[in-house]
Amino acid sequence: MKYLASSALITLLLITSCADKPNNNEIDKKSSYFDYSSSNDQITGGIKMIPIETPKGTFNVYTKRMGNNPKMRVLLLHGGPGGTHEQFGNFDGYLPNEEIEYIYYDQLDSYYSDKPNDSKLWTTEHFVEEVEQVRKALNLTKDNFYLLGQSWGGILAMEYALKYQDNLKGLIVSNMVASVPEYNKYAHEVLGPKLPNDVLKEIKEIEANKDYANPRYEELLMEHFYTEHILRKPLEEWPKSVHLLFEHLNSDIYIYMQGPSEFGITGDASLKDWDISGKLKDIKVPTLMLGAKHDTMDPKYMEWMATEVQNGRSITTNGSHLSQFDDPETFFPAVVNFIKDVDKGEFN
Repeated sequence: MKYLASSALITLLLITSCADKPNNNEIDKKSSYFDYSSSNDQITGGIKMIPIETPKGTFNVYTKRMGNNPKMRVLLLHGGPGGTHEQFGNFDGYLPNEEIEYIYYDQLDSYYSDKPNDSKLWTTEHFVEEVEQVRKALNLTKDNFYLLGQSWGGILAMEYALKYQDNLKGLIVSNMVASVPEYNKYAHEVLGPKLPNDVLKEIKEIEANKDYANPRYEELLMEHFYTEHILRKPLEEWPKSVHLLFEHLNSDIYIYMQGPSEFGITGDASLKDWDISGKLKDIKVPTLMLGAKHDTMDPKYMEWMATEVQNGRSITTNGSHLSQFDDPETFFPAVVNFIKDVDKGEFN
């Protein structure tokens, strides 16, 4: 009996051991998406500081690769100007499950990159060439390169496409119209009047006096404007990455290109007359125009933009300027479906 009992126990242990051990087929099915073992950026966790050649010298910009997918690689262009990749902080919660590779990138003079602090470099022309140098350094090609630009990043993405679209597989313009005059018109004629009369009056008085450093100005904007049109959540519910975005914003380049007002781009800001609406028809690469119902940008205008490019699609979320945070249920499926449709040759 003791012998039989021992034999039975040994048999049971062997069966259990075999059941727990994965077979070769299961091992072969393991995804390589998070495997950095054969990459030269493994030791840095995907971070590369890329040298950018400029007329003022060579400076480094910060990039961080997330995942591996040789067919679908997305370079993220942040807003501002002078913002950071932190505005895309929740992409980690959505794109890895789709096995889409994405690359964080801080433009020159932004927080994680070098800061030459030279306004002669603060032009769309410079930043387009900067993106092109980043593309080459990361070996992004027309067979896998998707460019996603949000806000100012959308301006940069469209300008890049107009010059270098032969290098692109797909273009995503998020929360940015093709005309600053149209943006200004929407801000003054639609968004401003939505504010309480006393709030709008006080904001206009502060702006008329050019008292933008007044703490009251930021207080009014945060309470009545940002929580309606930038991220539609109470401030205490804003994610840490968005708070870091504001903390790390380079106000020098922001004011130089965007200006101090949050109601359009005016004054001496270098982008005040920017308008490529007449050139949209020259963009032939598959394009997603991603607007938002409560955005600072006119969502109807963004829908029109999708009809102007040669091969466009329009999606409007129920969110605001950062709708990846206040309507991720619409934002991320729109991005993922676009990228996968283009990859499969099924985009229309």
